[in-house]
Amino acid sequence: MKVSIVDVAKKSGLSIVTVSRVLNNLPSVRKSNRERVLQAMKELDYHPNASARSLARGKTGIIGLALTTLHDSFLDAVVKEVNDRLAENGYFLALSISTEEDDHIHRSLFQEGRVDGVILLSPIREDEYVLELKRNRIPFVMLDNQQMNSPATSVIVDNFYGGYEATKHLIDLGHRDIAHISGPELFLSSRERERGYYAALEEAGITPFCVERGDFEISTGYRIARSWMDAGRLPTAVFASDDNMALGAMNAFIIEGIRIPQQISIIGFDDQILATEFHPKLTTMRQPAAQIGRMGVELLLKSISGAAKRNVTVQLSPELVIRETTSLRQ
Repeated sequence: MKVSIVDVAKKSGLSIVTVSRVLNNLPSVRKSNRERVLQAMKELDYHPNASARSLARGKTGIIGLALTTLHDSFLDAVVKEVNDRLAENGYFLALSISTEEDDHIHRSLFQEGRVDGVILLSPIREDEYVLELKRNRIPFVMLDNQQMNSPATSVIVDNFYGGYEATKHLIDLGHRDIAHISGPELFLSSRERERGYYAALEEAGITPFCVERGDFEISTGYRIARSWMDAGRLPTAVFASDDNMALGAMNAFIIEGIRIPQQISIIGFDDQILATEFHPKLTTMRQPAAQIGRMGVELLLKSISGAAKRNVTVQLSPELVIRETTSLRQ
């Protein structure tokens, strides 16, 4: 027997009107009542007719998410959280994956009437996208945006704090010769993590060992570590701006018989899946992927419903996860 909205109302103990408001994502529903309705829908395996709801609301029921790659377990985790939270609210997620060179794929997503809203994940050409979305009057939010003090509603990570905490962890272990493998200068996250590195060293009265520019690839970390060994001048600790470069450096050192962390301590950033797959397991700064995705959806749905009165920026903090690649200086 087909489950109806009446069955959901009975199961939740609420009125049909309240259930309807939840299904249409209206803001005038208490959080506790919304959760009761969603739980009842889940238990009854109730799936509202998306086409009918979209027609009634004059909406598509689709949210677009634009990003440049899925070869990244951190971004994967953000996308999964976004998808799950949107599904809870009756929306489908449409992914647009393209590089800066073929961003016409993103632009087709930004056309009026195709989606009810857009989430931009780590956008590079932020200014142009924002202008186009505003011109087409499409609600949107940015996650991990690459501009300081963005005028758009955003969810960002405190990368300065992350760089500072990573470097301070190494300092607290007694290290003084601390190198940094930075990410591409194009990314605000790279620049902020590097700024945190310098701030922690300056606070401790320590001179930077060296800073090398990388590109978030394992091969980069390997090449940079290899160049240090070829020059015969090694740091006692390395802070890499992402886990891939940290793992590449680890690989180069291990091949040459340099013990980690006994001879060199290494810390990464992101807490990618590979961080716990390699041995020794990588100490890293964990990005709050689930929080980023959840908060992004919450802000976007408020914008779509008209409940958001102004643009806001939510800043989240990364977390130091100590594993096996950092130890007291020998």
